[in-house]
Amino acid sequence: MLRMKTVTLGMTLSVALLSGKALAALDEAQTKELIKLVDERQRATGDYASVVFIDQKEKDGSTKAFEARVYRRDADDKWMILFTKPKAEAGKGYLRVEKNLFLYEPSLGKWERQTERASIAGTNSRRDDFDESRLAIEYDAKFIGDEKLGKFPVHRVKLTAKPNADVASPIVELWVDQESKNILKRQESALSGKLLRTTYYPGWDKMFSKSKGSDVYVPKEIRVFDEVEKGNSTTVVLRDVKLDPLDANMFTKAWLESQSR
Repeated sequence: MLRMKTVTLGMTLSVALLSGKALAALDEAQTKELIKLVDERQRATGDYASVVFIDQKEKDGSTKAFEARVYRRDADDKWMILFTKPKAEAGKGYLRVEKNLFLYEPSLGKWERQTERASIAGTNSRRDDFDESRLAIEYDAKFIGDEKLGKFPVHRVKLTAKPNADVASPIVELWVDQESKNILKRQESALSGKLLRTTYYPGWDKMFSKSKGSDVYVPKEIRVFDEVEKGNSTTVVLRDVKLDPLDANMFTKAWLESQSR
């Protein structure tokens, strides 16, 4: 009996080595915990503010550049982005309150409701590129395998949107750095399997959040590649990140409108 078990184990090891697959795969519970950890590491639980520079490149060679300020209140699930440059875009903003996303056009003086799939200022970026991470709440996770992304060993995980979850993409795949547990690559697909976007995170900063009482990890740069319109891409650079309390009345339509006057 012992000989039979030894032979079976040897055959399993041989198959694993030949296929290049690791034996120590994450089980369902470990995969769920990994995604919860990814969320937790990015969540400040208090307030958040940063300056972002958004560069859009089109396949025809044209470019667009924006500067904006991003504000978040993670405890209340509120988010806002207010454009400051160029002058033609200054005062334009997006506001997310009570799970609703709105766009304010100061030249028209009106608000328009947006979907989670809406692009930010006509770029390849979306609201969830700047907001807190809620992957464990919105998706079910499945471990795909351990791989190498460049020189980094990563966990590859497939996320499928939960029923009734309001998300931009129903299917997401993540390549999570095994050591740091930060996302290095993200791909988003339609239900048909058609690839929509590929996003890379070249680096992360670690900051201490007083409201959370522990460290928070924020991306230094986000590179988004449009997989439908090949040749279109967006680079987002985050600067001057602060985790200090913000004005209690900031996350309102009235406050955002006041910034364009």
